[in-house]
Amino acid sequence: MSDRIQSFKEFYPFYLTEHQNTTSRLLHFIGTTLFFVVAIYALVSSQTQLLWLCPIMGYGFAWVGHFFFEKNKLATFQYPLWSLASDFKLYFQIWASKQKLKVK
Repeated sequence: MSDRIQSFKEFYPFYLTEHQNTTSRLLHFIGTTLFFVVAIYALVSSQTQLLWLCPIMGYGFAWVGHFFFEKNKLATFQYPLWSLASDFKLYFQIWASKQKLKVK
């Protein structure tokens, strides 16, 4: 029997437990915002050479949150696509007020 998570539906609640620290969530939110700003700017201005900054913006802030505030292991390496999808899902849920930036 595998302990490996088998679906995104199963993964997302786990992802939320790994993102309980308010500062970490804020850093994720800032990084994802910068990811979108850089990506949109690079595409609209036809400066696609700037796209290499996108993962640095997104992951750089998130990893600082995990290493210094959350103090947990990154799920990115074990579940890369689900982690990325969860980052975006949490980001848009915060914008839609379905998740809080500040955790109790």
